[in-house]
Amino acid sequence: MPTDVRREIEQAQAGDQATLGRLLESYQNYLRLLARIEIGRRLQGKVDASDIVQETFLEAHRQFPHFQGTAEAQLTKWLRTILAGTVANVVRRYVGTQARNLTLERELAVGLDQSTCALEQMLVDRHSSPSHQAMRGEQSLQVAEAMSRLPEDYQTVLVLRHLEGLSFPQVAERMGKTVDSVEKLWLRGLTRLKKEFGEVTQ
Repeated sequence: MPTDVRREIEQAQAGDQATLGRLLESYQNYLRLLARIEIGRRLQGKVDASDIVQETFLEAHRQFPHFQGTAEAQLTKWLRTILAGTVANVVRRYVGTQARNLTLERELAVGLDQSTCALEQMLVDRHSSPSHQAMRGEQSLQVAEAMSRLPEDYQTVLVLRHLEGLSFPQVAERMGKTVDSVEKLWLRGLTRLKKEFGEVTQ
Protein backbone atom coordinates (compact mmCIF):
# COMPACT_ATOMS: atom_id res chain seq x y z
CA MET A 1 0.00 0.00 0.00
CA PRO A 2 1.58 3.33 -1.02
CA THR A 3 2.24 5.88 1.72
CA ASP A 4 0.60 8.75 -0.23
CA VAL A 5 -2.90 7.25 -0.19
CA ARG A 6 -4.44 10.61 0.75
CA ARG A 7 -3.04 12.21 -2.42
CA GLU A 8 -4.28 9.30 -4.56
CA ILE A 9 -7.75 9.60 -3.01
CA GLU A 10 -7.77 13.32 -3.87
CA GLN A 11 -6.72 12.61 -7.46
CA ALA A 12 -9.40 9.92 -7.80
CA GLN A 13 -12.03 12.28 -6.38
CA ALA A 14 -10.93 14.87 -8.95
CA GLY A 15 -11.90 12.38 -11.67
CA ASP A 16 -8.62 10.56 -12.38
CA GLN A 17 -9.96 7.11 -13.30
CA ALA A 18 -6.51 5.57 -13.74
CA THR A 19 -5.55 6.54 -10.18
CA LEU A 20 -8.87 5.21 -8.87
CA GLY A 21 -8.22 1.90 -10.62
CA ARG A 22 -4.72 1.60 -9.12
CA LEU A 23 -6.02 2.61 -5.70
CA LEU A 24 -8.74 -0.03 -5.67
CA GLU A 25 -6.38 -2.66 -7.09
CA SER A 26 -4.06 -2.17 -4.11
CA TYR A 27 -6.88 -3.54 -1.90
CA GLN A 28 -7.44 -6.66 -4.01
CA ASN A 29 -5.63 -9.22 -1.82
CA TYR A 30 -7.11 -7.72 1.35
CA LEU A 31 -10.69 -7.84 0.06
CA ARG A 32 -10.21 -11.31 -1.46
CA LEU A 33 -9.04 -12.66 1.89
CA LEU A 34 -12.00 -11.10 3.75
CA ALA A 35 -14.41 -12.43 1.11
CA ARG A 36 -12.86 -15.88 1.41
CA ILE A 37 -13.47 -15.90 5.17
CA GLU A 38 -17.16 -15.00 4.85
CA ILE A 39 -17.68 -17.44 1.95
CA GLY A 40 -16.15 -20.17 4.09
CA ARG A 41 -18.43 -19.35 7.00
CA ARG A 42 -21.66 -18.99 5.05
CA LEU A 43 -21.34 -20.82 1.73
CA GLN A 44 -18.60 -23.39 2.43
CA GLY A 45 -16.51 -22.10 -0.44
CA LYS A 46 -19.16 -22.51 -3.14
CA VAL A 47 -18.31 -19.09 -4.61
CA ASP A 48 -15.00 -17.75 -5.91
CA ALA A 49 -13.75 -14.91 -3.71
CA SER A 50 -12.15 -13.24 -6.74
CA ASP A 51 -15.58 -12.92 -8.39
CA ILE A 52 -16.93 -11.21 -5.28
CA VAL A 53 -13.99 -8.80 -5.27
CA GLN A 54 -14.62 -7.91 -8.92
CA GLU A 55 -18.28 -7.19 -8.13
CA THR A 56 -17.12 -5.08 -5.17
CA PHE A 57 -14.76 -3.08 -7.40
CA LEU A 58 -17.53 -2.45 -9.96
CA GLU A 59 -19.79 -1.17 -7.20
CA ALA A 60 -16.97 0.93 -5.71
CA HIS A 61 -16.37 2.57 -9.11
CA ARG A 62 -20.09 3.31 -9.37
CA GLN A 63 -20.37 4.74 -5.85
CA PHE A 64 -17.02 6.53 -5.67
CA PRO A 65 -18.44 9.99 -6.55
CA HIS A 66 -20.32 9.76 -3.23
CA PHE A 67 -17.24 8.82 -1.16
CA GLN A 68 -16.42 11.79 1.09
CA GLY A 69 -13.41 10.41 2.99
CA THR A 70 -9.82 11.61 2.71
CA ALA A 71 -7.86 9.04 4.76
CA GLU A 72 -6.80 5.45 4.11
CA ALA A 73 -8.75 4.16 7.12
CA GLN A 74 -11.94 5.76 5.76
CA LEU A 75 -11.42 4.21 2.33
CA THR A 76 -10.74 0.79 3.87
CA LYS A 77 -13.92 0.98 5.97
CA TRP A 78 -15.95 2.13 2.95
CA LEU A 79 -14.68 -0.77 0.83
CA ARG A 80 -15.54 -3.25 3.61
CA THR A 81 -19.09 -1.87 3.66
CA ILE A 82 -19.43 -2.40 -0.10
CA LEU A 83 -17.93 -5.89 0.25
CA ALA A 84 -20.49 -6.71 2.96
CA GLY A 85 -23.32 -5.70 0.62
CA THR A 86 -21.83 -7.74 -2.22
CA VAL A 87 -21.45 -10.87 -0.08
CA ALA A 88 -25.00 -10.39 1.24
CA ASN A 89 -26.30 -10.31 -2.34
CA VAL A 90 -24.43 -13.53 -3.17
CA VAL A 91 -25.78 -15.25 -0.04
CA ARG A 92 -29.28 -14.05 -0.95
CA ARG A 93 -28.96 -15.54 -4.44
CA TYR A 94 -27.86 -18.87 -2.98
CA VAL A 95 -30.70 -19.12 -0.47
CA GLY A 96 -33.20 -17.97 -3.09
CA THR A 97 -34.56 -14.80 -1.48
CA GLN A 98 -35.29 -11.60 -3.39
CA ALA A 99 -35.56 -8.95 -0.68
CA ARG A 100 -32.48 -7.10 0.53
CA ASN A 101 -31.50 -8.24 4.04
CA LEU A 102 -30.14 -5.29 6.01
CA THR A 103 -29.64 -7.43 9.12
CA LEU A 104 -27.39 -9.79 7.15
CA GLU A 105 -25.44 -6.84 5.72
CA ARG A 106 -24.88 -5.46 9.24
CA GLU A 107 -23.77 -8.90 10.49
CA LEU A 108 -21.36 -9.19 7.56
CA ALA A 109 -19.99 -5.69 8.18
CA VAL A 110 -19.31 -6.59 11.82
CA GLY A 111 -17.71 -9.89 10.75
CA LEU A 112 -15.46 -8.11 8.24
CA ASP A 113 -14.39 -5.60 10.89
CA GLN A 114 -13.57 -8.46 13.27
CA SER A 115 -11.60 -10.28 10.57
CA THR A 116 -9.62 -7.10 9.92
CA CYS A 117 -8.78 -6.85 13.64
CA ALA A 118 -7.74 -10.51 13.63
CA LEU A 119 -5.51 -9.90 10.62
CA GLU A 120 -3.87 -6.94 12.36
CA GLN A 121 -3.18 -9.10 15.42
CA MET A 122 -1.91 -12.21 13.63
CA LEU A 123 1.74 -11.23 13.70
CA VAL A 124 1.75 -8.78 16.63
CA ASP A 125 4.15 -9.70 19.40
CA ARG A 126 1.91 -10.13 22.45
CA HIS A 127 4.76 -8.84 24.62
CA SER A 128 5.18 -5.58 22.73
CA SER A 129 3.85 -2.37 24.25
CA PRO A 130 0.43 -0.98 23.24
CA SER A 131 2.12 2.07 21.70
CA HIS A 132 4.39 -0.18 19.60
CA GLN A 133 1.36 -2.19 18.47
CA ALA A 134 -0.55 0.99 17.59
CA MET A 135 2.35 2.17 15.42
CA ARG A 136 1.73 -0.76 13.09
CA GLY A 137 -1.26 1.08 11.64
CA GLU A 138 -3.14 -0.60 8.81
CA GLN A 139 -1.22 -3.85 9.16
CA SER A 140 -4.14 -5.93 7.93
CA LEU A 141 -3.44 -4.90 4.33
CA GLN A 142 0.19 -5.97 4.61
CA VAL A 143 -0.71 -9.30 6.24
CA ALA A 144 -3.23 -9.97 3.47
CA GLU A 145 -0.56 -9.22 0.85
CA ALA A 146 1.86 -11.61 2.58
CA MET A 147 -0.87 -14.29 2.81
CA SER A 148 -1.51 -14.04 -0.93
CA ARG A 149 2.08 -15.19 -1.54
CA LEU A 150 1.64 -18.45 0.38
CA PRO A 151 0.77 -21.87 -1.08
CA GLU A 152 -2.95 -22.66 -0.94
CA ASP A 153 -2.71 -25.17 1.94
CA TYR A 154 -0.84 -22.65 4.10
CA GLN A 155 -3.44 -19.97 3.37
CA THR A 156 -6.29 -22.34 4.18
CA VAL A 157 -4.94 -23.54 7.51
CA LEU A 158 -4.13 -19.99 8.65
CA VAL A 159 -7.53 -18.65 7.61
CA LEU A 160 -9.39 -21.47 9.36
CA ARG A 161 -7.28 -21.33 12.52
CA HIS A 162 -6.75 -17.59 13.00
CA LEU A 163 -9.56 -15.90 11.12
CA GLU A 164 -12.43 -18.35 11.40
CA GLY A 165 -11.27 -19.32 14.89
CA LEU A 166 -11.56 -23.10 14.44
CA SER A 167 -9.82 -25.61 16.67
CA PHE A 168 -7.18 -27.90 15.16
CA PRO A 169 -9.61 -30.86 15.08
CA GLN A 170 -12.17 -28.66 13.28
CA VAL A 171 -9.53 -27.45 10.82
CA ALA A 172 -8.50 -31.06 10.19
CA GLU A 173 -12.11 -32.02 9.45
CA ARG A 174 -12.60 -29.10 7.03
CA MET A 175 -9.33 -29.85 5.23
CA GLY A 176 -9.72 -33.64 5.23
CA LYS A 177 -6.40 -34.15 7.03
CA THR A 178 -5.21 -35.54 10.36
CA VAL A 179 -4.86 -33.20 13.34
CA ASP A 180 -1.12 -33.91 13.45
CA SER A 181 -0.61 -32.99 9.79
CA VAL A 182 -2.70 -29.82 10.22
CA GLU A 183 -0.65 -28.72 13.23
CA LYS A 184 2.59 -29.18 11.27
CA LEU A 185 1.10 -27.39 8.25
CA TRP A 186 -0.01 -24.51 10.48
CA LEU A 187 3.45 -24.12 12.00
CA ARG A 188 5.13 -24.10 8.58
CA GLY A 189 2.51 -21.70 7.24
CA LEU A 190 2.96 -19.27 10.12
CA THR A 191 6.75 -19.35 9.73
CA ARG A 192 6.45 -18.67 6.00
CA LEU A 193 3.90 -15.90 6.61
CA LYS A 194 6.32 -14.08 8.95
CA LYS A 195 9.03 -14.29 6.29
CA GLU A 196 6.75 -12.96 3.54
CA PHE A 197 5.43 -10.23 5.84
CA GLY A 198 9.00 -9.09 6.47
CA GLU A 199 9.53 -8.75 2.71
CA VAL A 200 6.23 -6.90 2.22
CA THR A 201 7.05 -4.32 4.90
CA GLN A 202 10.66 -3.64 3.85
